[in-house]
Amino acid sequence: MHLLHHQVQDKPVEKIQPGVNNLSEAQDEHIAQGLESMVAHSETNHDVSHGIHMHGKNVFEVPWIHKMIPGIEKLASNYHIGNFVVVRESGERIFESMPIYARIGMHLLFYGSARETVLHYKSVAHLLQAQSIKQGTIYNSPDSAKSIASFVQVYSLDLDELLEPDITKYGCFNEFFFRKLKPDARPVENAANPSGICSAADCRLTVYPTVDLARKFWIKGDEFSIPNLLQVPVDSSTAIEFDGASMAIFRLAPADYHRFHCPIDGVVGDTTNVPGQYYTVNPQAVNEPKFDVFTANVRSILYLTHTATGKRVAFVAIGALLVGSIVWTKGAEKGAEVKRGEELGYFAYGGSTVIALFPKGVVEFDQDLVKNSEEPIETLVKVGSSLGTTPAA
Repeated sequence: MHLLHHQVQDKPVEKIQPGVNNLSEAQDEHIAQGLESMVAHSETNHDVSHGIHMHGKNVFEVPWIHKMIPGIEKLASNYHIGNFVVVRESGERIFESMPIYARIGMHLLFYGSARETVLHYKSVAHLLQAQSIKQGTIYNSPDSAKSIASFVQVYSLDLDELLEPDITKYGCFNEFFFRKLKPDARPVENAANPSGICSAADCRLTVYPTVDLARKFWIKGDEFSIPNLLQVPVDSSTAIEFDGASMAIFRLAPADYHRFHCPIDGVVGDTTNVPGQYYTVNPQAVNEPKFDVFTANVRSILYLTHTATGKRVAFVAIGALLVGSIVWTKGAEKGAEVKRGEELGYFAYGGSTVIALFPKGVVEFDQDLVKNSEEPIETLVKVGSSLGTTPAA
């Protein structure tokens, strides 16, 4: 993708953390107005690089954002804004730029208070929710289709792999955002191995054999737990069922293919919808102890029964900042058999995350993924890539 960089030696990568505010010239009201303006801008201006998909290098081309958010040009000049990831096939570490809207959302989390009034909103949480809903509405409008061309250019998307490669055929931006791929675009690795388990998404992936390891290396939120994620009592049969579960975290960036697929051979079960917030799921927010983004955010939980073991796997689709909705397709067909790599659903506009919970005995993760996750650094993978195997009983 266009915004993946091999080297960032010209200036440091910003480490966003409480107590170190690189946007100290801006008040919460400035940041909130900036987010509002970026969302509103997307309704009338169809160059996404000058609005919602503005990255650090674009800031200098957009004078209105300097006036709206004091210090934003200094931040872009002094730092690279984003995260390092590992390319699985080569082991190469590359830098992935973060859209400015995500950086704004993180500022409000880190330096504001989710309970404080900001602008005309009751709280930061209400601001993020309102703008997420508004962005989804804008990108459902027919006029939003005019933004597709610049989106393709900004992220250097490969149109040849799309089921419909002609971008003029999409009725709105969201239709392109949850675009379908050609049937052979994402083959399932080790498909002939009945014990195989595969990636559920085109994503940045971390895997942990236990939740305790996930909390040690990656998810630092003080309140994160399996019962909180699944919204069940700590003494419930479901909490007990997933006690000690292995965890795979699939983080989707805005440019990714946004349909998610089944990691196992199994049967579709019940779905539970959990209301919540629309916080950013960027790693720098997930890695902070005071934030519990996965258990705070809106999510929908699908339970799948694994054919090989008879055990349930929890497939948790989590919304995030500017995500419009979570939609189940095959995942809505309770009782249906589903194969590895089959589509389960999709996210409408925005970055988002899927977490898969595997009870003990269901998965042994591939060692390269475990090694990267313990460093910790995310690994770039695609739908169908090997996640691991079910160990012999």
